[in-house]
Amino acid sequence: MKTQRDQKVPESGTYEIDEKASTVRFRTRTVFGLFPVRGTFGIGRGQITVADPVEKSSAEVTIRADSFDSGLGRRDRHVASADYLDAATYPQIAFRGLRVAQSETGTAVLQGELTVRGITQSVAVTIGAVVPDGERLTAEGTATVDRYAFGVTTAKGVTGRRLEIHLAVVAVAVG
Repeated sequence: MKTQRDQKVPESGTYEIDEKASTVRFRTRTVFGLFPVRGTFGIGRGQITVADPVEKSSAEVTIRADSFDSGLGRRDRHVASADYLDAATYPQIAFRGLRVAQSETGTAVLQGELTVRGITQSVAVTIGAVVPDGERLTAEGTATVDRYAFGVTTAKGVTGRRLEIHLAVVAVAVG
C-alpha cells in the first residue's frame, strides 16, 4: 500500500509522538495582511495508529494552548489570553485524525477533528513525506485553519483569519 505515490507505509501498530523532536509551525498575516507572523506551538502528547488497511489509520494529538510562540512575548501572552485562545479556560487544543483518504492527485489526507476553545470542526491534514525507519517514523503534514470557525474573532481585519499549519512529527513504536 502507498500513502502517496511511491511511498511506503510504516509497519502497522501504535506509535507515540516524541513531543521534543516534533514541531507544529504556523504562518499567518497581521495588520491587514501586510506582515507575516510565524511561530510554533508545543505538542503536549500524541499517538499515531497505523492500521491495515491504511485508510483506517488514526492519530490523536494535544497541543498546549499557552505554548503559542511567535518570538514576541507581548503578542504571545495576548494570544494565550481570553481574547484569542483563552488558555486558562481551554488549556489544550486537540486533534483527532479519524481516517486516511486519497485525494484526486494521489496525496494522502488525514481527515479529522480539531477542537479549539471547546469548539470542534473538521480539518483535513495533507500528508507529505512519511518515512519509516525501524521502530521510528517521521511524517510531515499541512493544514489550513480558519480561526473564525472556532470563535476566535478578535481583531478582524487586523489579525490574520487563516493559519497555515506545518507539522513535522517523529514517533516511536509502542510495545
